[in-house]
Amino acid sequence: MASLSLPWKTRIAIKLTEIGFDLIIKKDGTLNQSLLKFIGIRTSPSLSIGVKTHDVELPVMVFFHGGGFIVLNPAVKKYDDVCRKFARELPVIVVSVEYSLAPEYRHHSQHDDGFDVLKFLDIEENRSKWLPENASISRCFIGGDSAGGHITHYVAERASQFNFQLLKVRYPCPGLNLRSPQLGYPTLA
Repeated sequence: MASLSLPWKTRIAIKLTEIGFDLIIKKDGTLNQSLLKFIGIRTSPSLSIGVKTHDVELPVMVFFHGGGFIVLNPAVKKYDDVCRKFARELPVIVVSVEYSLAPEYRHHSQHDDGFDVLKFLDIEENRSKWLPENASISRCFIGGDSAGGHITHYVAERASQFNFQLLKVRYPCPGLNLRSPQLGYPTLA
């Protein structure tokens, strides 16, 4: 049997990743959140740097960040920047969700957090307090990156079976078939 050899750059990258995870994960299996907060480049929420459009109704986009369910949050500069870009370049109001992270919170609690955000937005009192007047909750899009994409799929699945008062989830994009063999589902013919 032939011996497999990785390029030296790949071996160094793997070793640095291992060292990083060894620093982040405590011996009891939980994450060293203070170290993650120290390392993370964060931005503080600011309403003054946003995009303002009051004369037209805008759909709401609920965005779930990536991070393998264990790291990152909406305040990380990368995700704050992408959400601001969505708000600038798409005509949407962006709601970026901070969901529970593992290992402190077991898998599937992130799905519940995401679905709870939709239920929260469907309540008039919450909408009027947290969203601008021109937010059109009847056109609510959901999306995410990496682990956030995973959450998006399961939240959309649950939302399709829930009777919201005003909120209407627009997911997925027209023509995209989530019930495909690649996702472990039989195709719907």
